Amino acid sequence: MKRIVEILIFLIVAIGFSQDEETFQRANSLYNQEKYQEAIDAYKSVIDTGKESASLYYNMANAHYKLSNIGPSIYYYEKALEIAPNDDDIKNNLAFAQNATIDAIDVIPEGFISRMLNGFTNMFNYDGWAWISVICVVIFVILFILYYTANTSAKKRIFFVGSWFILALGLFGVFFAFRNYNSLKNNQFAIIFVQETTVKSEPNLRSEEVFELHEGTKIQVIETVNNWKKIKLADGKIGWIPKDDLKEL
Repeated sequence: MKRIVEILIFLIVAIGFSQDEETFQRANSLYNQEKYQEAIDAYKSVIDTGKESASLYYNMANAHYKLSNIGPSIYYYEKALEIAPNDDDIKNNLAFAQNATIDAIDVIPEGFISRMLNGFTNMFNYDGWAWISVICVVIFVILFILYYTANTSAKKRIFFVGSWFILALGLFGVFFAFRNYNSLKNNQFAIIFVQETTVKSEPNLRSEEVFELHEGTKIQVIETVNNWKKIKLADGKIGWIPKDDLKEL
């Protein structure tokens, strides 16, 4: 009986994946026919099932960009970039979409060390660094076994040095994996989804207007109070906007 249940579960999951793949291919076909809104609806139906991939978000973003939906296009390019941080096509299309935004925000320059650490951290996502660490540990164990079984001093020296080098690389992987994870956990970003929103000094409609933001601008969310989000820009400006005016990544 247990075996039958396992088979049924497997079949249900397999059918679900098959249906999602068919919907994804149908969405791609609609996109190629320039039926962008229909393609968006099909992509969204796949996303709503809990599936995600860089190509799914990337194609969704392209369809939105074709319809001049700047906010959603940037949002889905960013989602795709979280999964595939080194994909040049995603980076290039994201840059095109960002060029269509209105707000010009000066980024506070980073120091050399901070820029270098962030560069290494963002080379891979959290899972990527974690897998590098696991692979390095496995190679370390293999090299250490070879070190003990080697019959010449030259081979022992090579295996010994190689094993500790690989172990050090694995430890770096652990460090950058946790750094990437903490960055995602502590830095919640969002995209402005309305054409224009007024940033307030406090989380209420009667407070002073500080500045305005427009569709597609990327912001950092640092606090939530009722229906308001406290946001921070790359240039250090801070204020409050209604939560319905943005979509968190």
